[in-house]
Amino acid sequence: MYTFLIPMALGIVAGLYVLHFSMETSILLASMFASHTLIAYPIISKLGITKDKSVTITVGGTMITDMLALLVLTVIVGMATGVIGEHFWTRLSISIVIFVLFVVIAFPIAGRWFFKHVQDSISQYIFVLVMVFLGAYLAELAGIESIIGSFLAGLSLNRLIPRSSPLMHRVEFIGNSIFIGVGMLIDYRAFFTSFDTIKVGIVMIIVATIAKYAAAWLTQKTFRMSVDQRRIIFGLSNAQAAATLAAVMVGYNVILGQTPEGEPIRLLNESVLNGTILMILVTCTMASFSAQRGAHNLAATASSETDETGDHKERILIPLSNEDTAEELVNLSL
Repeated sequence: MYTFLIPMALGIVAGLYVLHFSMETSILLASMFASHTLIAYPIISKLGITKDKSVTITVGGTMITDMLALLVLTVIVGMATGVIGEHFWTRLSISIVIFVLFVVIAFPIAGRWFFKHVQDSISQYIFVLVMVFLGAYLAELAGIESIIGSFLAGLSLNRLIPRSSPLMHRVEFIGNSIFIGVGMLIDYRAFFTSFDTIKVGIVMIIVATIAKYAAAWLTQKTFRMSVDQRRIIFGLSNAQAAATLAAVMVGYNVILGQTPEGEPIRLLNESVLNGTILMILVTCTMASFSAQRGAHNLAATASSETDETGDHKERILIPLSNEDTAEELVNLSL
């Protein structure tokens, strides 16, 4: 809740009094600061400290803040487009509960059955894509943004896919490719011709960084963690990417009206769109450095403690003699 409430509060204040946006736009902007993506998680994973309390708390916090931020997106878009009516909240609450229960319960059951009976790697990947798109479609039926359905489907299937498996590598490759492609959305000329774009981008970077650092600092003090654990929490939670991009694209595509010149009035204007890409670039870079520094120090401390106690990691040798069973044995060993 630290990593959701603090960015929301600072983001609304910055939107209203610094950037002079409307209340709806300011709330949506704040939800973009609240959400984050675990860009630095591979760094943590390589150093073998994913079981540390700081990492598990931040991963759990990511699920909470991204879900809440995307729900804010749904409500604000509904308010801006006039969808919210007398029974909106009741209908939305019931549909969300049914949708979440179905995805969380039915998707893992279907996934376990499919992965158990189908060994072809291409078919497995197509199944994952189908489930992600199905989650997005069901989310739209429930009256919420499709990105929430995709996100929840990913959470439901995540524990069924081994982190070192070929399937996970394919999923990450496609995900990273799409993430890189989003950078092509930016109109770089706006940075040289529009002061508003530079101003919005700088404000977004400062507010998002201060908010996430404050959340990491409060978490450190609450759970009595070390400075390196705070660096890891800040590094994991400061990177703005997936959910932030979803919010800015949805907000950019919501047309509120037209100017006298015939130009569309958007919920989030082009300055925010370009500023968001700039914020993503800066925050992801900062997050990677912070997470790497904290993770290295934490791993070094853990290594020295292990050497002192003489507690060495067990190693298991699995012989391979038959090519037909090699893949299953390698999966078992992993």
